[in-house]
Parts: sequence; C-alpha cells; structure tokens
Amino acid sequence: MQALIFIVNSLLQYLLVMAFILRLLLPLLRANMRNPISQAILRVTNPLVLPLRKVLPPVGRVDSASVVALLLVQLLTTVIIAALIGFDVTNAAFLARAAALALLASVLQFYTFSIFIYVLMSWLAPQNYNPAADLLGSICEPLLRPVRRLIPPIAGLDLTAVFVLIGLQALLIALPKPF
Repeated sequence: MQALIFIVNSLLQYLLVMAFILRLLLPLLRANMRNPISQAILRVTNPLVLPLRKVLPPVGRVDSASVVALLLVQLLTTVIIAALIGFDVTNAAFLARAAALALLASVLQFYTFSIFIYVLMSWLAPQNYNPAADLLGSICEPLLRPVRRLIPPIAGLDLTAVFVLIGLQALLIALPKPF
C-alpha cells in the first residue's frame, strides 16, 4: 500500500500540481512563454485552465483561472491521497487545511529543486544556451536577487543560492505535515 501511495503522490503532487504551479508562476515572473518547456506546460494545463478562463477573468497580472485550476488540482490530489491513507475525506476543514499545507510545501520544494538545478547548470555549462536554463533563470532570479543584494560575493564566490536553499529548507521543516 505504501508503494501505491508513493506512486500516486509522485504523479499527482510532484508532476501534475507542479505543472499548475508553473502555469501560474511563468506569466507572473515574465518568463519566456515561447520557450519549449513553457509551451509544454501550457499544453498540459490548457484542458482545465481554458474552460475556467471563460468564466474567470484575470485580476491584474494574476490569471484567476490558473489559480482556481491549481487549487482544484491540489484539492483533488489531497482527497485522493487522504483516501488512500485512510483519512476521512468528508471533513471539509481537514481537506482544506491539508490541501493548503501540501500546496505550500509543493511551492517550497519546487523552488528548492529549481534553485539547486539552476546552480548546477550554471556550474556545468555557464556559457551554453539551454531552454531549461533560460526558464530556471526566470524562475529563480526573482528569489535570489534580493538576497544577493544583502549578501555580497565572498572572495568572488556567490553563495546566495546556499543561503536561499537553507531558508527554503528551514521553512519546509517548520511547516506542519498535511497528514
């Protein structure tokens, strides 16, 4: 049963929810939407976002249809995982709290992995253009830039990502578990 829960959680929480998180973040961060990875995210999330967009107009720069789609996917994922674990899925307050905590944890994990991969790519191929590096730069730099202003390079070495990763991990540890 644990293996099934792991597989379902990996597919739903780490792939599907992450796709909808990206769908929401990419326009907010002004990422290149012509990037092949951005295009793939749009194609995967369009079946749910486009029908919602017909009834939910954007609010400023925030695509409200993407927000609602993300919340719906997270809630559905939480219901499925809770049912597999054996929790009462009729308790709306429990499900809302668990979904909110799982979504917050997913965002923190998303940024942790993104920054880690961004740093690795900058070490391995700093001068080569890569669509993934371009997209990761759009995602990670808004988080790294303010910290970079506070912590200057030490002997020419930029340790900003290390401090941000420590902060993200501390937040993730302090976050209560959804289940």
